[in-house]
Amino acid sequence: MTGKDNQLFKISEKNYGKAYKEHLLAQYQLYVENMEKISDRRQNANNYFITINTVLISFMGVLLQTKLFESIPWVKSLVALVGIIICVVFWFLLRSYKQLNTGKFKVIHELEQKLPASIYDYEWKILGEGKDKKLYFPFSHIEMVIPWIFGIVYVILGVLFFVCR
Repeated sequence: MTGKDNQLFKISEKNYGKAYKEHLLAQYQLYVENMEKISDRRQNANNYFITINTVLISFMGVLLQTKLFESIPWVKSLVALVGIIICVVFWFLLRSYKQLNTGKFKVIHELEQKLPASIYDYEWKILGEGKDKKLYFPFSHIEMVIPWIFGIVYVILGVLFFVCR
């Protein structure tokens, strides 16, 4: 987005005044810090959902090996269903974080056009802009598979619970 379509820069440097570059740099720094905080929240969400899924699958393993809830057979299938729902929520949350980071990097690249160095944009170009998997294989591609793996485990365990009633 450049030219008339660009809504990022509302006031030109000339109209803003002497503090333009100083304020632009301060905004850039705040924005990058905000992006890093979102990345931290994304990692915490990953850890949270991986922990929940690990505990739930361990619990399902115990259910499979013991006679716990034997008198209420639907409980085991319910646990598998809850796991699948958790995986769906996990996947949508990861997708949302990925979309948010993509937008934030676009804004950072635009801001860098007014700064002396475009470090994030340059790094992205060095990494082949994510198109060459030999240069860079995005972590988001890997993490998006994790909920699917857990979901498949839940489906398999749910089927085992149903068959082994």
